Amino acid sequence: MAKKNKREKKIQDADGLYSFLKHYVDFLIKHSYKEIKYIGLEKIPTDGAVIIAPNHTNALMDALVVLSRQKAPTVFVARADLFKIPILKKIFTFLKIMPIMRIRDGVSEVKKNDEIIQKSIDVLLDHVPFCILPEGTHRAMHSLLPLGKGIFRIALQTQELLPEGTPLYIVPFGIEYGNFFRFRSTVLAQVGDPINVKEFMASRGDTPVPVVMNEMKEILAQRMKEMIVYIPDDEHYDATYELCAVMNNQYAKRYAKEHPSEKRRSLTTRYACNKAIVQDITELREQNPEGAEKLLSLASKFHDKREKAQISLSSAVVKKPLYSNLLKNIIFLVTLPYTIPAGIVTLPLTGITELLLTKFKDKAFHNSVRFVATLLLWPLLMIIYAILAFCLLPWEWALAAWLLSIPAPIISQDAYRLLRIMISDVKFTYNGKMRRMVKELRKTYNQYVK
Repeated sequence: MAKKNKREKKIQDADGLYSFLKHYVDFLIKHSYKEIKYIGLEKIPTDGAVIIAPNHTNALMDALVVLSRQKAPTVFVARADLFKIPILKKIFTFLKIMPIMRIRDGVSEVKKNDEIIQKSIDVLLDHVPFCILPEGTHRAMHSLLPLGKGIFRIALQTQELLPEGTPLYIVPFGIEYGNFFRFRSTVLAQVGDPINVKEFMASRGDTPVPVVMNEMKEILAQRMKEMIVYIPDDEHYDATYELCAVMNNQYAKRYAKEHPSEKRRSLTTRYACNKAIVQDITELREQNPEGAEKLLSLASKFHDKREKAQISLSSAVVKKPLYSNLLKNIIFLVTLPYTIPAGIVTLPLTGITELLLTKFKDKAFHNSVRFVATLLLWPLLMIIYAILAFCLLPWEWALAAWLLSIPAPIISQDAYRLLRIMISDVKFTYNGKMRRMVKELRKTYNQYVK
């Protein structure tokens, strides 16, 4: 009797090793940030196929934030050029990531996407969440690039193949980083209102497919913008963002009074206030162009001088920098007995990471490099340190030293960040011109924005 052909393994199939390692990846991603908060996960439907559509600002970290939202796996797509190296192709396939061609790869290459689209459809037919970053490329800005059509082609084709009565949803997913380039920053991830593709198609009747896709693209773009701090104008981007930072505390006081359940310094409060500031600036530009131009010009000058002086924005918005710096100094000195050894044991990891970072001119990749380096190298270093410790020390001391070294990468990163901010605080404290500019900026803002 002939043997039955074994079914070819699909990328969405369960994998024991993947499931085991996902716990480690989730743990590390959640500790790569001081705080990571998910809002609205209950909005993700469970009665049909789901395509998750996040904004794309921080390379691999965006996908990891989406992945860590739940225990079950998610299938992703990534730029095809990353798959040209055989070992990377195997790694990405194991991680349930498929290649997708972009227009910049050439028209002939883009035609190869037909196979990927079919595989994507197959993933969705198996009701495994599928994530595609519809902007097509990343940009480390509080903005949104034009969306590509690939996500909508996949959605419409899949909906036609799903069993009758089974809907497909496109779920907007907004990711807000406290800082795009700093490890151990913060993340606020919010889920927007899903687009029910089945209902959307039914409501459009005989409307041509290209028109339906464009309408769906506009709706998705708008819902994604609602989930992020969207600064629409690239020309005044830096000035607007400076104003968000400078005025956030003032807005937060009012917001906390109006929303007693919210804390003034929470991620959601900061997000809501930044959204309100951007909206107020937009309205000011419409109603009082001259006043807006004066305000934005002043903010732009402040941004340029602050950057030139190498002063952190977080230092420039503190009302009492001297007191704040004194408190940071106390914390830094008290923790030195631990942070110094932590920095020493992480030197091999830090050195290799910094060497790798020199290969990436785009800073948006830096946190991804740091994450992957820690993911792969730190367990190896911990094994080496365990062998050395138990060979050189009594087992009680060896065990204690080894356990204390486990969080060393996180501790050393926090210590470095604290030291960097302390230096920035000192610069701002003794820069009277910068302090006066902040006061003038707040005064001018309050003069024009009522």
